[in-house]
Formats: sequence, C-alpha cells, structure tokens
Amino acid sequence: MKKWRSQWQRVTVTAIAIFITIISSSLVRSQPDSKLPDLQVHPLPQFLEEWHDPSNSGNYFQQIKSTPLGYLIWSQFPVKVYVEEVTARENTAANSRFEQWTATARKAIAEWQVYFPLIEVTQQEAADIVILRSQPEREVKLNPNTGLFDIPRAVAAQTNYKFYLTDEPTKIALRMTVRVSPNFAGESLLATIRHEFGHALGIWGHSPAQSDALYFSQVKEPPPISARDLNTLKKIYQQPTKLGWQIPTANN
Repeated sequence: MKKWRSQWQRVTVTAIAIFITIISSSLVRSQPDSKLPDLQVHPLPQFLEEWHDPSNSGNYFQQIKSTPLGYLIWSQFPVKVYVEEVTARENTAANSRFEQWTATARKAIAEWQVYFPLIEVTQQEAADIVILRSQPEREVKLNPNTGLFDIPRAVAAQTNYKFYLTDEPTKIALRMTVRVSPNFAGESLLATIRHEFGHALGIWGHSPAQSDALYFSQVKEPPPISARDLNTLKKIYQQPTKLGWQIPTANN
C-alpha cells in the first residue's frame, strides 16, 4: 500500500462533463428500522476538525442529498482507494495512454489527500473507493406512458455507491465506484476525477458556484478544490448517519 504525497495545484480545462447516479440499495429495504443503528455523529477526521475558513466563504450544504441511512460519511481512516492500472506491460500506444490515465487519476486523488486521510491499495476488493477506467453504462428503461425505451445520453463519468454488511462487529459499510471514460486525458481528466472523487468522499450533490470543484455544470476553466468545497465536506461530516455504527443485537 502507498500513501499519496500531498499536493494542491491549479489547473484549467476547456470542457468537462460531470454526472452522478444514485443507486438504491436492497440492503436498506431488507432491514427493518428497528434493526438499524441510531443516527449518530462520528468524530471528524483530523484535518476537517482543524479546518477553519479564514475567508468565511460559506458552503453549499443545502444542495447535498442524504440517504435512508443518513449522509454518506466515511468513519474508518485512512479510506482505502484502488486505481485501475494497465495489466499487460507491453510497449504500445494503448498502454501508454492507460498509464497516463492512471497517473493523472492519482494526481487528482492526491489533491484531496491534502485534506482527507487516504491510502492506496493494490487489490480492488480491499478498497472503499474504486476508480475505474471505464465508460459508464447507460440504463435503458421502458417508458410506461409511451411504450418506448428511454435511452439516456452517454455520460463521461459516474459515481455510484452501495451499502453492505461487515462482520464482527456487524456494521453497515459503504463502497464507492467511480467510472471515468477512457477518452478523457490531461487536464480534462484531472478536473473530472477531482470532481467525482469529491462525490466519493460524501459530497453527494453539486455546487451552484463556478468557483467550486463540485460545480454542477461544464465550465471553461474548472477550479481546484475550494474553501467552499471543504466547508461543505466538513458540514457533511458533522451530520448524523447510521453508516459505520454497530447494528443492534439481542444482547445490546
């Protein structure tokens, strides 16, 4: 395992498409509320606990969505991240593009590592957050009103979450998967993963301000992580959640 070197740098890009999909969980539906832990607040990770915005630039917490289990909050640190790498070590143009994609993804994640405890793992199944070089899938649905299939437009990046149960002790845990198109490269890729990784850390919504990394739409010059992004992340982690708390048993 390796930890990213802290870094935070400004980049500009011409255009970037950001999309986010919320995945409903059968786990929530299958557990009666009486068998779920109470909503509770976790201790803040060290940086967020110490973070104070000298500019008092505010936040966009009102834009953040919760879930039936509360806000999407990590409680075990460092959060483990897997970044997809090329497997065939052949000296080809395709492999070179893949390696550049992976290096740029790590650079974007390192920007967040300045503010949040992260560590890289080499096994995908061991990760809390998985970053894949993959074209996000489009979900085709039948429209009951028209009898026709609704085919959504292609997306360039997508972040999904799912809940699962851990053993000994039994807790509801979280796993995030970020898929980013192989067609992205350079500064566009850097800005895209910077944005999507903000979702993966729990910013499940978008900012209305172009000066924030989690701005909801395409901009000519995407910004770096802003004080408002960090203010919002801190506010999220001050909220109660059922995630990460032990599920009650007959003995407790």
